Amino acid sequence: TEVFELFMERNRASEARVRHYKVVWRMLRRYELYNRVVLKFDDFTADTLRDIEAFLTNEHTLKGNRRYDRICKEVDDSRSPVVRGGNTVSSKMKILRTFFLWALNNEYTDKNPFRKYSIKTEVYGTPYYITLAERKQLHEADLSAHPHLERQRDIFIFPSFIGCRVSDLWSMTKANVVNGFVEYIARKTKENRPVTVRVPLNDVGKSILEKYKDLPGQQLLPFTSQQQYNRDIKTMFEMAGLDRIVTVINPKTREEEKKRLCDIASSHLARRTFIGNLYKETPDPNIIGKLSGHKEGSRAFARYRDIDDEMLTDLVSKLN
Repeated sequence: TEVFELFMERNRASEARVRHYKVVWRMLRRYELYNRVVLKFDDFTADTLRDIEAFLTNEHTLKGNRRYDRICKEVDDSRSPVVRGGNTVSSKMKILRTFFLWALNNEYTDKNPFRKYSIKTEVYGTPYYITLAERKQLHEADLSAHPHLERQRDIFIFPSFIGCRVSDLWSMTKANVVNGFVEYIARKTKENRPVTVRVPLNDVGKSILEKYKDLPGQQLLPFTSQQQYNRDIKTMFEMAGLDRIVTVINPKTREEEKKRLCDIASSHLARRTFIGNLYKETPDPNIIGKLSGHKEGSRAFARYRDIDDEMLTDLVSKLN
């Protein structure tokens, strides 16, 4: 774990990525203390990786164990373990693999146990998003009795027209609006290959910014905490009647589940709405990628390709 600390210190990465690294470091430290071992490069094998994977998968079952609870207090910032889904465990093992490749390149080791260990494939469902009609329904819903929800609704509607991630939205100021365009460098790309995203504002986007033009300083929109924002999104969706049933993948069981849209709506749904509805207007992923900040060939970007019933009907009708 000492070399892992050097990896976090020297490896150029975004703040969000560093937070993920620290989570993995704490997991490894708890693994060492609970199993009474010291992880060393020379001792690492594929079996070690499988044992770490099992620890990450089952760590939540150790809560209540007196020795384990003491370990959690000993490792800074450790939180009570929760059930981790297969995708979460796979993502942590990928970070560990990134660390080993870095250690190889920097000659801390000449071993790579990942050559004989396969990380389980992450499983994702087709991204769900709201239609243009549903967005209009939300935009026109009468929330006058709840002014704070009206403001949160505006904050949600705005990125559904420009497609930014919520982390980028929260860092935007009035300076990001240039000649009728919103310009920003996607935070996810800043430390690697910075991508400048430039999206034209339509009339709705302009009207929202005009509504809040008198906010103090450079504040673009009346942002609150992201946690409160996500709670309010669910409330405003329910009040607007956006409760259709959608199929999602449970991240823990990887099984299909049926959920009401208002129960699972979150800030990222605005970005999905932008991308999903653009796909219905243009078949060129490069254009949408340029507007959304996805890098070319992104696998995450490809998941937004939702061939729905309307698109299938339009396609087949062309054979008439």
